[in-house]
Amino acid sequence: MEKERNRRLTRRKMHNYYADAGPLRRELYPRHLEFFAAGATHRERLMLAANRVGKTEGVGGYELALHLTGRYPEWWVGRRFPRAIRAWAAGDTSKTVREILQYKLLGPPGSWGTGLIPGDDIIRTIRAQGIADTLDSVVIRHASGSQSQLVFKSYDQRRESFQGTEQDVIWLDEEPPLDIYTECLLRTMTNQGMVMCTFTPLLGMSDVVLHFLPGGKMEPNLKFRNFEISKSFVVMATWDDAPHLSEDAKRELWASIPPYQRDARSKGIPQLGSGAIYPVPEADIAVAPFQIPPHWPQGFGFDTDSGAGYTAAVWGALDRERQVLYLTDCYKRERAEVAIHVQAMKSRGEWIPGVGDAAALRVTAHDAEQVITLYRRAGLDVMLPDKSVEAGIHDVWEMLSQGRLRVFSHLKAWFEEYRLYRRDDKGFVVKQNDHLMDATRYLVHSGMRRMKTRPAPQAENYRPASSYSPWS
Repeated sequence: MEKERNRRLTRRKMHNYYADAGPLRRELYPRHLEFFAAGATHRERLMLAANRVGKTEGVGGYELALHLTGRYPEWWVGRRFPRAIRAWAAGDTSKTVREILQYKLLGPPGSWGTGLIPGDDIIRTIRAQGIADTLDSVVIRHASGSQSQLVFKSYDQRRESFQGTEQDVIWLDEEPPLDIYTECLLRTMTNQGMVMCTFTPLLGMSDVVLHFLPGGKMEPNLKFRNFEISKSFVVMATWDDAPHLSEDAKRELWASIPPYQRDARSKGIPQLGSGAIYPVPEADIAVAPFQIPPHWPQGFGFDTDSGAGYTAAVWGALDRERQVLYLTDCYKRERAEVAIHVQAMKSRGEWIPGVGDAAALRVTAHDAEQVITLYRRAGLDVMLPDKSVEAGIHDVWEMLSQGRLRVFSHLKAWFEEYRLYRRDDKGFVVKQNDHLMDATRYLVHSGMRRMKTRPAPQAENYRPASSYSPWS
């Protein structure tokens, strides 16, 4: 009996997770349970998680094992497959797939069945060619009596290896390239399959992250509806969502992580240090809006695109005593006439001087001057800025890093662009959704020297009451 007990403990590991009671009871993992529950209503799910919170073994691997075997616990409210499934488990390299995914699901070589998939349900393992201790696929007994098939894949096999057959479940552990993610979606499209992603966002606001977070905006999940399958779902998990991590372990991990990776590795917040032009956390620059003192000089910068593009503007006020520039307002609109942009700018204060780039509207610098003339004739005090890109970026970065550039927290459009403002792998600025960033650069690099204070209100002409006459 003791021998059988030990056998069951080692070969039925899956059943030991998410207990009803105890120090690691199920209710202490709300983010994990949210991810599971969303599977009933969403075809695409992402756990954007910190390191060491159990996203690989306790989330992706655990749910995949349930679907492969059909042995769901009574409390399970996620999606259920009443039949055997076809599934892929994929990671970034063949080595990590063997050492992490294969190990978590099956156990070490020679001890298959001691991982998450119960040993009694493993029917057959098929070894990969040419690589020792590496499996290509596994045949698994499903509770329905039929057989599920699991295939291991890696991103270094390139997109072509992900083409072909329909799949019911695809688990992507670690962030995939966008072309592979897209291919996986296609493999699950016709049979209403699903894709699960579990990773720490060390690549920053990548294309895959932006697929789940349009505009890089991270908000609490909307309530999902049980009667329809919707598109995507994302949940974030931090160290505080992992009760198996002690406070001592958290402090030790925090001390060992480079500062620019701490938000990603401890909170699941996309890393700023990977390609970000201004790697300064939003929390360090956002301030609550306040009334601008009348003695602070103000100015604005704006950027215009072609008739089918955007015009954007950013307003700022300078605290001369502390030498801190506050961005107080912003404007961004697509496909509108100059008169509409002018009205929006004048509504913020016709007296406020600005600098703006209109060269994108015309071919030559002379044409750009003519466009600026349209704004001047409409009553705006504007000039063309110095468009030196790297010099302007350096000025903005210097002010951000010194705490001398702050942004009113309600400027959602500005923060959306800020999250996405990055360089590509060749070091060039990604020219997409960056109009407010350009306007900020013009304001900082050229517009601050043009700032001025609000003119004093002029007294109205009036006559003393004693001399008033209705006929005069």
